[in-house]
Amino acid sequence: MTAPVAAYAQAPADAEILNTYANVAQAGYEDALTGAKALEVAVDALIASPSEATLKAARQAWINSRPAYMQTEAFRFGNPIVDDWEGRVNAWPLDEGLIDYVDASYGTESDANSLYTANVIANTRITIDGKEVDAANITPDFLQNTLQEAGGIESNVATGYHAIEFLLWGQDLHGTGPGAGERPFTDYSTAAHADRRAAYLKAATSLLVSDLEEMVGDWQTDGAARKALPGLGISAILTGMGSLSFGELAGQRMKLGLLLHDPEEEHDCFSDNTYNSYLDDGISLRNVYLGTYARVDGSVVKGPSISELIAAKDAALDTELKGLLDASVGKLQAIADRAKGGEAYDQQIGEGNVEGNATVQAAIDALIAQTRGIERAVALLKLDGVTIEGSDSLTNPDAVFQ
Repeated sequence: MTAPVAAYAQAPADAEILNTYANVAQAGYEDALTGAKALEVAVDALIASPSEATLKAARQAWINSRPAYMQTEAFRFGNPIVDDWEGRVNAWPLDEGLIDYVDASYGTESDANSLYTANVIANTRITIDGKEVDAANITPDFLQNTLQEAGGIESNVATGYHAIEFLLWGQDLHGTGPGAGERPFTDYSTAAHADRRAAYLKAATSLLVSDLEEMVGDWQTDGAARKALPGLGISAILTGMGSLSFGELAGQRMKLGLLLHDPEEEHDCFSDNTYNSYLDDGISLRNVYLGTYARVDGSVVKGPSISELIAAKDAALDTELKGLLDASVGKLQAIADRAKGGEAYDQQIGEGNVEGNATVQAAIDALIAQTRGIERAVALLKLDGVTIEGSDSLTNPDAVFQ
C-alpha cells in the first residue's frame, strides 16, 4: 500500500499567500511592460525605415512580448481592477475592418456592427452612433476614448495586443490551411495611407505601454489591486483559476473554435501564435497555485502558496491538483509541439483533421478535469463567493449553432 502523502505541519496564513500572489502578479506585469517597451522600440524602427527586416523584427518583438502577459491571465476574473482594465490590452476577437483594409471575403457590412468596415486608417471622418467623428488625428486618446468599443460593440477592438498584431501581420487568409497573415512592409512605405497606418501602429503600441504601466502600479505596495486583496481573500485566487481554466480557456478560446472548426476563433489569429498563448495560460494557472513565477531575467519569485494551504488540510487533494495542473500544461504543450512541427493551431482545429482535433480536445478535457479539482479545493476551504465562469460551448453546445 502506498503511504499517504504527509500534510504540511502548519498552513501559511492567508495574508502570506495573498502577498505571494500579489508579488507574482507584479513581477508578471513588470515583465509584460518590459516586453511592450521592446515592442515599441521595434515598431519605431519599422516606422522609421520600413523593410522586410524591420517588419520581421517588429513581429518577433510582438511574439516575445506575449508570454509574460499571458502568464498574468490567472489574475483575471477574481480581481475587479484587472477585469475592468483587461479589455484595453487583450480583447478579442476583433472586427479588423474597423481599423484597416480587408480582403473582399470579409464582406462589406454586418447587421451587428455599423463600423464593420469603417477603416479608420483610410478615412479621416467616420460615423459613430449616427454622429460624424473627426478621425484626422490618430492618437492614443482617440483610440482609447473614441474608437475602442465604439457604439458599445465589443468587437470594435481598437487597442491592445491584437490590434497591433493585425497591423503587423494583416489578415490570415489561409483558413485552416498553412500560413499566417502576410501584410507587406510596403504598407508602411509606399502603400496608400502608409502614414496613417504608421500613426495607428505607433499610437496603439504607446497605449499598450502606458496601460501596462498602470497595471504595474496597481500591484505595487500601495497599488489599488494589492490593497484590495485582503477584502477579496483567497476566493480571488480560486475564482481566477477556475474561470480561466474552464469558461475562458477550455470554453471560449478552445472548444468554441473546435466545434465550429473556425480559424477566426483562435486567440492570436493573425500571427498563428495561438499555441504559445494557450500554453502560457496553462502555465499561469500552475504558477498561481504554486506561488511561483520564473521571470524573464532568470530570477524566480516564490513564496507561501495556496498549494501549501490545501496540503495542510488535505495532502492528497494538493497532490491531485498539482498533477492535474501538470497534465493540462502537458496537453497544451502537445498542441505547441504539433504547431512547432508545422501544423498551426488553426490547422489543428480544421474540419476533418482527426489527429489535430483530438490533440486540442485532450487539452480541453484536461482543463475541465483541472477545474473539477479547483472546485474540490473551494469546497475544502468552505469559500463563499467563488463563481467559476462557464461557456455554452462546454455546457450547452447546441446553443453555439443557433
